[in-house]
Amino acid sequence: MPIYSSDSDDPHPSHSAPTRRFLAHNRPMHAILGGGKVADILLWRDKAITGSILIGFTLIWSLFEVMEYNIVTLLCHISMSIMLILFIWSMGAGFVDWNPPDFRAFMISDSTFRWLCGKFNSILVKFYEISSGKDFRNFFLAITFLWILSVIGSYFSSLNLLYLGFVCLATLPALYERYQNEVDYLVRQGNQDMKKLYNKFDTEVLNKIPRGPVKQKKKL
Repeated sequence: MPIYSSDSDDPHPSHSAPTRRFLAHNRPMHAILGGGKVADILLWRDKAITGSILIGFTLIWSLFEVMEYNIVTLLCHISMSIMLILFIWSMGAGFVDWNPPDFRAFMISDSTFRWLCGKFNSILVKFYEISSGKDFRNFFLAITFLWILSVIGSYFSSLNLLYLGFVCLATLPALYERYQNEVDYLVRQGNQDMKKLYNKFDTEVLNKIPRGPVKQKKKL
């Protein structure tokens, strides 16, 4: 597919006009996503980890939605399996040259809790800043996004919605990074088509609506 760098109808590419991006800036997708480990996972920089996470989420979704597994039953079966493994491991350590399981390996460190609390607090601060109305644009966008999400959520179960959102996060950023020029070109063409459609509607419909003379108030 040919990629044009101009927003005009000229089929020949123009090198003087700046290229308009779909995300309205020229930063790479890895920097937009934070540039850390999460960005590497979402952009499939480490295919083994990303594939494992995607397969794990797919298995969990299949257990609950396809096989109609109950969460309480699943948690009980997982707990029983872990208990049996630890029991066999502990009992077998006395007969075979094994090291008994170390309970400290199953403990969650304090730094993990502090990191989670810090992330949660930052979300609360951001939520308060948007809700306070200091930036009306962000407030309107947040309300609109939540309303659209509530409408979509009425047609899907919570697990299906979460799984669909995760699949989109795991695929769309990587696809956009790979086909960025093609997506930007289609978006520019869509904007041009919408402008042409509005101009046609304005010319053929809106401008033909009769308008009465504007009455001016008499000055006393």
